[in-house]
Amino acid sequence: MTFNRRQFIKTAALGALGTTFSETTVARERKENQAEAGDVKSGAKITNVKVYALQKATFVKIETDAGISGWGEGDHEFTAINATIVEQIFKPRLIGENPFNSEHLWKDCFFEGFEGGNTGFVPGALAGIDNALWDLKGRLLKMPVHQLLGGSKVEKVAVYGSYGRRKKGGFKTPDEMAAEGMKFVEQGYKTIKARMQLYDRDRNPPFNFTYDCIKAIRKAVGDEIELFVDFNNGYTAGKAIELGLKLYEHFNIKVVEEPVSSMDYRGLRQVVEALPCEVNAGEHEYNKWQFRDLITIGNPDCLNLDVIKCGGISECKKIASMGEAFEKEVMTHNTRPTLATAATLNLVASITNAAKVQEFSGMRPEMKLGGLFKSALKFEDGFLFVPQSEGLGLEVDEKEMEKLKLNK
Repeated sequence: MTFNRRQFIKTAALGALGTTFSETTVARERKENQAEAGDVKSGAKITNVKVYALQKATFVKIETDAGISGWGEGDHEFTAINATIVEQIFKPRLIGENPFNSEHLWKDCFFEGFEGGNTGFVPGALAGIDNALWDLKGRLLKMPVHQLLGGSKVEKVAVYGSYGRRKKGGFKTPDEMAAEGMKFVEQGYKTIKARMQLYDRDRNPPFNFTYDCIKAIRKAVGDEIELFVDFNNGYTAGKAIELGLKLYEHFNIKVVEEPVSSMDYRGLRQVVEALPCEVNAGEHEYNKWQFRDLITIGNPDCLNLDVIKCGGISECKKIASMGEAFEKEVMTHNTRPTLATAATLNLVASITNAAKVQEFSGMRPEMKLGGLFKSALKFEDGFLFVPQSEGLGLEVDEKEMEKLKLNK
């Protein structure tokens, strides 16, 4: 079959018209769908901020006119004070705002409360707001937070078992500390950390307070388990060096954490330069400016930042980037089997300088917080799996939250 010139032009024109019509229709539909999605994403407004102060936990819920809410966790110390800061200082700055303007909202809230202190209460309360905003943005976009943060394709995170020496009425014996360490090993943990819980007010106790505990733990868990020791700010530089050297020589400890007061960066640097093992710090730094000074003056080997104390995911992401520029790894501080852990996992899965092992104290049934969530984090053989569902990855049971709230 052959076409003359007139037939060819007619056929080509009809084909082009059909193609144009098809492409135009698809483009229009795509644009309408994007606009509809965009209305939810960019047009959502914050309508309410609710705070739940529990006995030892602070949770924040941010509601929007899109019918979608986000949940975050703030500092668990002095929860009633955290709740007051959220309600009286932060909430008025948030109502009517677009949750995607979270950088602006963080700065606005932080400096609105600045006279109340740039460490402790204000960044701890702000962490609840910021983490809830990230959960909210993830739910609005139907994406996990770690992808919004620029995910590093991490699927699971090795964790170390962390536990303290204090108990009701006093301190656990070395044998009790050893037995608790073995419980973590039996669950698949390859690393454990014993927290001496000395703190500044009890500085420089007799060495056997710490030495005997670590001796008993090492004997119980064997030589293959990595052992971290948290001095919890309990020694002056000279004493920390002396004890650290003894523990390293006799028990091959891997890490000493917060050997001196968190206010003594020069003393910390002395310990860092003297000990052959790693020396970590950062649990008691609450903003990027403190971490700047911690790095440049104290020079710890690794940064222990906390997403429910240090201004939330937004601030911690910036600190992690700053740490990367100084060749510092991030080993998060986290002892909460709740939204704190979910937020921590999303942060760790979005940075490239995360340490090979992160803190996790287990599900801690004694805290009675497990019933607050309809879903659970996955733990298996010493690893936590990074949540893949939208937002931070945990579903809150608000009715249970109401039951435990103070001043109901």
